[in-house]
Amino acid sequence: MKKILTVFTFTAIFTSVSLFSFVSIEQKIEGIWQGTLKVQGIELRIIFKIKKDKNDALTATMDSPDQGAENIPMDTVKLEGSNLFMELKMAGGVYEGSISEDGKKIEGTWKQGGLDFPLVLEHTDKVAELKRPQEPKKPFPYKEEEVAYKNEKDEIKLAGTLTLPQGEGPFPAVLLISGSGAQDRNEELLGHKPFLLLADYLTRRHISVLRVDDRGVGGSTGKLAESTSIDLAEDVLSGIRFLKTRKEIDPERIGLIGHSEGGIIAPIVASKSEDIAFIILMAGTGVTGEEILYLQGELIARANGVIEEDIQEARLRQELIFKVLKREKDNDSAEKALRRLYEEDIAGMDEEEKKEAEVSDEVFKASLKKILNPWFRFFLTFDPKTALNKVKCPVLAIIGEKDLQVPPEQNLKEIEKALKQGGNEDYTIKELPGLNHLFQTAETGAPSEYGKIEETISPSALKLIGDWLLENVKRK
Repeated sequence: MKKILTVFTFTAIFTSVSLFSFVSIEQKIEGIWQGTLKVQGIELRIIFKIKKDKNDALTATMDSPDQGAENIPMDTVKLEGSNLFMELKMAGGVYEGSISEDGKKIEGTWKQGGLDFPLVLEHTDKVAELKRPQEPKKPFPYKEEEVAYKNEKDEIKLAGTLTLPQGEGPFPAVLLISGSGAQDRNEELLGHKPFLLLADYLTRRHISVLRVDDRGVGGSTGKLAESTSIDLAEDVLSGIRFLKTRKEIDPERIGLIGHSEGGIIAPIVASKSEDIAFIILMAGTGVTGEEILYLQGELIARANGVIEEDIQEARLRQELIFKVLKREKDNDSAEKALRRLYEEDIAGMDEEEKKEAEVSDEVFKASLKKILNPWFRFFLTFDPKTALNKVKCPVLAIIGEKDLQVPPEQNLKEIEKALKQGGNEDYTIKELPGLNHLFQTAETGAPSEYGKIEETISPSALKLIGDWLLENVKRK
């Protein structure tokens, strides 16, 4: 039977034992346990460190090294027989598993947001360190300063790091704009810190760099989930105003580098402000979010081996969902329409298909939360060409040949078309051979590869960005 893809798939026991065996298992549970969580094609390492406190009660901390999280205390740790229960209230997460007789493995499930994810943990003496050979190490041959400034319009504090070359200024500067989701100033993902690497590379080439925590992340305040790309553009404009106050920065040579959603935000900012000297779009889009989601959904599914029939079935359901979101501007009305859509879908299935496709109300609501928020609604319908055709400064637009999230064929030509229509003749458009969405040298480009690749950004991409920047800041 083919796998049924419901409308909401798209888009985060007690056993009796003797006292002797109970003590044995409790002894075995202490130590380091590591497993891999697979979420939407991406693999995340999860590590639990379990030990006893001074009162002989079990405690645990959780690490998610690929997300930059470490030593998060678990609120509850219970071992009853061979069954382990752990809860992390701040994330709404629960882990339940059963320990093998030899005490080397725990077969279990991580539950969060109404969804269940298989998670097998294995006992290990030491957590294997990820190899990230490009990550810059201190001491740096330049100045590094912690900074903070305000978005006065939205009353938000933004915190970041400013790097300044050694020597006499004023220097040209770039502000880095991260992709979608809650990103820190390094745009850390799966053990990679691409913005740290980019800032280091450019500052060594005598270009000052400002990289900033997103709203609600790290030292920045505000609520990212309630913000659209237009709101985030105001954060960038606040950063430009801050840079212009610094005597070390040349106010005539300040530009932007935006990655992914940042490549949508950069043209919005440049279309609003004459203070932007240049922009670089790293995997920026040239079509609406709706079209991007169709494209990336199909490409990633194929890369993961999903059969064509299921891919087309998922596409049809996406279209129905997006039609509702575009028609129903009120969230309550949209929720009712999506519930009807789901119920009609289930009603047409046989009993075996229903068993596989039905979801709890908790899962349903968690799925709705992902799409009935201001950011997603804006992203779905916004056409980046409306900003691109107003950009008058020099533009470099690059996308990796193997980018499955922002495919180069469909996006680069639309970016170029929009710039031409707006009368901008000072642009460079390049598809970079063999690179994925993160500009790593990749085999397939699938997101499942991101964490496995040791390279953070291809040296060829870094050189192209640096050379283009130096050429353009010389002209000012």
